[in-house]
Amino acid sequence: MQTFTELGVPRNLVESLARRGVTSPFPIQESTIAQALAGRDLCGRAPTGSGKTLAFAIPLAMRTGKGKPRRPRALVLVPTRELAGQITDVLRPLAENAGRTVGTFYGGTPLNRDRRRLRGGVDIVVACPGRLADLARQGEIDLRAVDFVVLDEADRMADMGFLPEVQWLLDQTAPDRQTLLFSATLDHDVDVLTRKYQHDPVRYELEERATEQGDVQHFFWRAERSARVLITSDVVRAAASAIVFTRTKHAADRVTRQLRHKGVSAVAIHGNRSQNQRERALADFSSGRAVTLVATDVAARGLHIDNVGAVIHFDPPASGKDYVHRSGRTGRAGADGLVVTLVTPDKQRDVSSLQRELRVPQRLEPVDVEQLDANAPSGSAAVVPAFSGAPTPEHRPRQPKSRGRRGQQRGGRKSRTSRAPGNSGTPGAGSDSSAMKTTRTSPRFPVTRQSTTLRTLS
Repeated sequence: MQTFTELGVPRNLVESLARRGVTSPFPIQESTIAQALAGRDLCGRAPTGSGKTLAFAIPLAMRTGKGKPRRPRALVLVPTRELAGQITDVLRPLAENAGRTVGTFYGGTPLNRDRRRLRGGVDIVVACPGRLADLARQGEIDLRAVDFVVLDEADRMADMGFLPEVQWLLDQTAPDRQTLLFSATLDHDVDVLTRKYQHDPVRYELEERATEQGDVQHFFWRAERSARVLITSDVVRAAASAIVFTRTKHAADRVTRQLRHKGVSAVAIHGNRSQNQRERALADFSSGRAVTLVATDVAARGLHIDNVGAVIHFDPPASGKDYVHRSGRTGRAGADGLVVTLVTPDKQRDVSSLQRELRVPQRLEPVDVEQLDANAPSGSAAVVPAFSGAPTPEHRPRQPKSRGRRGQQRGGRKSRTSRAPGNSGTPGAGSDSSAMKTTRTSPRFPVTRQSTTLRTLS
């Protein structure tokens, strides 16, 4: 394995990384940093938590020129406010070490503050497409001097409908810019960006070793609409912590209130919450002050929280891709996890379609919270792969196990055989640096090391 120094990272940045506990590169960093420092365009398929933030933050800090008022030199586009803030936390100390400034711009914050910062001069802009497009159309920012662009979680930006704004913004930047693109999938929408805005990119694909991932069990439970809150509270208590997904913002607020009435500490995060409210909710959940985060799909991607005990689909997702994005919030960093989908009678047909899309057995089970505290009996959990639209491995039935007592299971699940290969992240220590990752303390799910492999596509 190469060191950061051998990859061409200068001593001052190596020392800055070491102060934050990052002493050796992850596979994606080892394979991409040298190419990025050489000025190559990069196109990488890499999941959240793989270390890709440092893979582009280091070249950004080293290669970005000095900007002028309203004329930055580098741009990082991301789909969500939370991801923008997390990337800035990783990037800023490296940039400052190199004598460069970083500004973060997204909706829900005062426009006048953004204008003042741009007039004072920012070298590197980290932004969500909507707010940046507003500033550009108002003449508050000129992107013609931007010669280094990073598109992070490009597939999520496409899913959220940002693609037209992303393309419009890229058209404003320097034609000879260097462009790095990272995405969990490289499907048609993302391929449009690659073909139009990248020149002969070096392609990388990060592959996870399923045999070393944490075990994630998936349950589809029949539930009456009026019983969902009680079931959710029981699952949260069994799993120690959970993210609960609802379809609407109103439902997120309502479920949060109802869970609190059941004695479960809960906070909500969705698009109608102010940035301060969203940050406070995340801080409460990450620190353990709240054991439940109730969210709309805004939280399905871009949140880096390890040791989330369970994901509960209070309202089933609209597609297989959404299911995998939501469910990927548990079982990260090699830890075990649970995914429970509550299926009301009026949603059974939709969930059957969802299961066909995911290539899992089309089966609904009765509610059985006891399964969450002991090894589930044979056949009760589904194998849900990383969604790609391609046929998936045949369902592997679970082997019957004796059911242990609740008190004997508190140390963590040791004998699961039903896995969700696409839902586990890479190691928490050092991935995207310690500033990038948020880790909950959860005694139910011990963290184990997970290996990754990276292969060059072309």
